[in-house]
Amino acid sequence: MQTAAVHVVIVSFGYLHDAAPHAHLTVDLRHHFRDPHVSPELRYMTAHDEPVRAAVLATPGIRPLVASIAAAVDAFAAGPSAGTVTVASGCAGGRHRAPTVALALAEQLGAAGYAVTVHHRDLDKPVVQR
Repeated sequence: MQTAAVHVVIVSFGYLHDAAPHAHLTVDLRHHFRDPHVSPELRYMTAHDEPVRAAVLATPGIRPLVASIAAAVDAFAAGPSAGTVTVASGCAGGRHRAPTVALALAEQLGAAGYAVTVHHRDLDKPVVQR
């Protein structure tokens, strides 16, 4: 497969801020994976902080999910129409799970030869009080 001809755009976002962005593949992390927001020591941190990334990536199922999303991108890239593949990674507030998964996916796809751009739509927005 020619991965260099395929550009992958990964958008992380929070459902509590706005609707999911348009994407070929949207992954909703809200209901199946523990939210670091519930830990007071992580609540005001973001995926820019190592403790958040470590907590999310240690969550059972996250690493296999990232590998599955990468496999889905491979399937889109194998299609007859070359071009951009957009993946949206969403969680509640867009500060913890979604951007961490987006970064892990970008790392995996970049290592596989894809051109990857990551945009964190809601990472720098205030913590949603729930």
